[in-house]
Amino acid sequence: MRRDWITTDGRALIEVYPKGNPRDHRALIAFTDAVRHLAPDATGAPISIQESGRTVTSAFIHAGIYAVIAIALLALIILRRIADVLRLLAPLILAGILTLATIVVIDLPLNFANIIALPLLLSLGVSYAIYFVSYWRAGTANPLQSSMARAVLFSASTVLVAFGSLTLSSHPGTSGMGKLLTLALLYCLLSTFVFLPSLLGTPKTDRQ
Repeated sequence: MRRDWITTDGRALIEVYPKGNPRDHRALIAFTDAVRHLAPDATGAPISIQESGRTVTSAFIHAGIYAVIAIALLALIILRRIADVLRLLAPLILAGILTLATIVVIDLPLNFANIIALPLLLSLGVSYAIYFVSYWRAGTANPLQSSMARAVLFSASTVLVAFGSLTLSSHPGTSGMGKLLTLALLYCLLSTFVFLPSLLGTPKTDRQ
């Protein structure tokens, strides 16, 4: 036991633990900063978790940027109009802003366990909005009264129930991911059904 804790030159191994809730991200950051101030070379689970979180967050930021660029290029190939691509991306951007603002207001932590939900916001936002844009380009009026809108709503409802069930998990990471996914999906629907039709305005016949 002595060899495990004390080296031959007299140096001792010291273990310290954070005060308060170790699952609190702010408490964990304060703890690791205090430890590194005294021992810059310190290691352990809190430091590994924090550095892993930074790596994962940076990776998802880059992945999100690349995904938006890829979605925009693919939409441009399909729609062939920059203005329509912007209309397609507008509800997606709005849903993202509302989601990030809400998690700050309700104090829902954004960590490397639930940040995986954000890339799904990109696919969901585009998959719902593309139907409305295509409907508008075809020159059809009253999109909210159409069978297309009902089909999108029913499809989104099934996904919403699936994501909402994750919030009931006893695992904090899975539960947090479910909350974030549910919140993002609700804002995607709100942006698509309320904001996008107002943005599209009077339908126009598609011009090739």
